[in-house]
Amino acid sequence: MTISSTLPGAVLRAMWVVALVALPSILLPDQSKDGAQIVALVAIFAAAFTLVEYSVASPSFIEFRSAPPFNRLRFVALFTTVLALSLIMRGNEAPSTLTQVLQLTGERIGESLDFAFSPVRLIMLMMPADTSPATLHMIRISAGLAYLVSLLSIAIFGLLLRFHHWPRRSGAFNVWVNMPMFDPTGGGDVVKRLHRDSQSNLILGFLLPFVFPAIGKLVSILVTPITVDDPQTLIWMVSAWAFLPASLLMRGIALSRVAQLIHRQRKREYARAAAEGLLPV
Repeated sequence: MTISSTLPGAVLRAMWVVALVALPSILLPDQSKDGAQIVALVAIFAAAFTLVEYSVASPSFIEFRSAPPFNRLRFVALFTTVLALSLIMRGNEAPSTLTQVLQLTGERIGESLDFAFSPVRLIMLMMPADTSPATLHMIRISAGLAYLVSLLSIAIFGLLLRFHHWPRRSGAFNVWVNMPMFDPTGGGDVVKRLHRDSQSNLILGFLLPFVFPAIGKLVSILVTPITVDDPQTLIWMVSAWAFLPASLLMRGIALSRVAQLIHRQRKREYARAAAEGLLPV
């Protein structure tokens, strides 16, 4: 696969990344000039990174690049979350039927998930005591909707594993290309290492929605109170709170799947060698 053959797809992905970064600034009115410049700088950096990673023969950081739709599903989940939260925030200044529907949906979901020790309750408790009820209400709505999107993305990925046999459906799985940060020659059995990394990601992904508010509360007490008066701050904070755990859980599931594929391949090769009398006696 040459750079010229992958360049159009890389450019298209970079454009989508720019759209994601700029989405809150486009939909929300009355943004400051300094904020717009920061958004433009982040968008340029993210686009350049995506362009390089998807245009070269072998990426340096992005995993599962040649095993769609893993990264596409994660991007769609993040894009959907940011879009939905941006529309909810836009509804405070320029209400429409769509924003009202999203606000009502998020309110229902947020209320159903707002119980003792739930992630939604914890992220609300992270806020300072003087946070206005209106801000807490928006946090509950945003957190409920973002959490729903993250759960749906995990469920869809599970269905892809079950019915579409990911990653085999996308062709031969190349460990060097799809897992650039993983060194198969780093020592120890590859399958055991993959299972260990998978379990670490699954545990961290499960705990992160609970650990994130605790860390935020410590920062508020020891450093400076966390404020979300700026709608964009609220959008990206809640999006990260919902997306990062889902992404880690999906990565853990994917690593476990790769470990299973390698283990099955080993068994087939061992059986073939035994049938051909190639194993030592």
